[in-house]
Amino acid sequence: MGAIDWSKSPKPSNATISFSFEWAMKNLSSGIHPTLPTKQTLKHQGDRLEEWDFSLSTVVSSSANAAVSDALGSIEFDPSNTVVATGGIARKIRIYSLNSLLPEDNIQLLTRGEQNDTAFLDHVNACSFYICTPAKLSSLRWRPGSGGRLLGSGDYDGVVMEYDLERKLPVFERDEHGGRRVWSVDYSHWDPFVGASGSDDGTMQMWDPRCGGEGGECVAKVQPAAARSSVCCVEFSPFGDSLIALGCADRMAYAYDVRKMVEPLHVLEGHTKTVTYVRFVDAQTMVSAGTDGCLKLWNMSDCGLIRTCKGHVNSRSFVGLSVWRHGGLLGCGSENNQVFVYDKRWDEPICARGLEPMARPGLDHAFVSSVCWRQVQEDHCTLLAGGSDGVLQVFVGTKIS
Repeated sequence: MGAIDWSKSPKPSNATISFSFEWAMKNLSSGIHPTLPTKQTLKHQGDRLEEWDFSLSTVVSSSANAAVSDALGSIEFDPSNTVVATGGIARKIRIYSLNSLLPEDNIQLLTRGEQNDTAFLDHVNACSFYICTPAKLSSLRWRPGSGGRLLGSGDYDGVVMEYDLERKLPVFERDEHGGRRVWSVDYSHWDPFVGASGSDDGTMQMWDPRCGGEGGECVAKVQPAAARSSVCCVEFSPFGDSLIALGCADRMAYAYDVRKMVEPLHVLEGHTKTVTYVRFVDAQTMVSAGTDGCLKLWNMSDCGLIRTCKGHVNSRSFVGLSVWRHGGLLGCGSENNQVFVYDKRWDEPICARGLEPMARPGLDHAFVSSVCWRQVQEDHCTLLAGGSDGVLQVFVGTKIS
């Protein structure tokens, strides 16, 4: 989502909450060259043999002569896991078919353990279509229950928008963060009309477009820190319960029960710098990422820290965080322009892959800025990674028998 200096994060303090209980009772009761070989056998950690081989399948880039920044701040698979959306600094939402990014011939070779040739594509030819947006994008999220038709976004101007991809037009707009950058958007899984956004204004806001005026009624508003520390990430639990998690610049992660947001249900303290991402691993576990270079896994039943994962480099930028829930793998970027994969059972990475930065005017230091797993229940996995240089990488992992 871009580089930002979080080195002077304010200390945690008391929160303020605004919440519509009437709404709650009504709705909630019920040319690039790989720097590593294209195939890397995963290392041993003590006497533990890792279970995955990762290969670089596809690299998608723009013309090397392009002068406009094309940093990718967000990558999202649609609910069918066959379509990919990306967004970032270039003020474009690009839509890709998975078949264009990962040809079937490559999948068959990789799943048989055979070497494939990395495909090099151009964004113009690889993407199915794109939609121009009025501002730089920091976050994308598909709306559940829309059949892959509706895509929400948060932008640098503090606006949440929703796009109809069949019509290629915006159909919803919400500008309630006072012009302060929206870092993250998400949709509820128990009621897909309900959305949430986290912003530099220090608030997380939940809204329902079925209520109120054109931008929907704000049904809940939380300011976790009295100092109005930025809310960098929001995520609803995808496991059918009523939890929503926040990551904040006050070094804390929070979890709220949306039916009773008077105070947080959990406050997870342990990071020494800004918490940039929170993700649910399973119904009992959450992972947080911070600019202290750590991933932390938490037991949500007692707020206990399960383990801290280290290996990637992250001191000032949003580098992405994604969970492949079926395989128990965590993916994140790094400021040394590598993609790191962790197994939730261990505290060291099981794989790190990187690409040389693309030569482009004004780009002195490239880093991986976004990642996304394909959520499928198979013995091979797909991880997409986007860079601050606009390069989109597709990795395929094959389980070692």
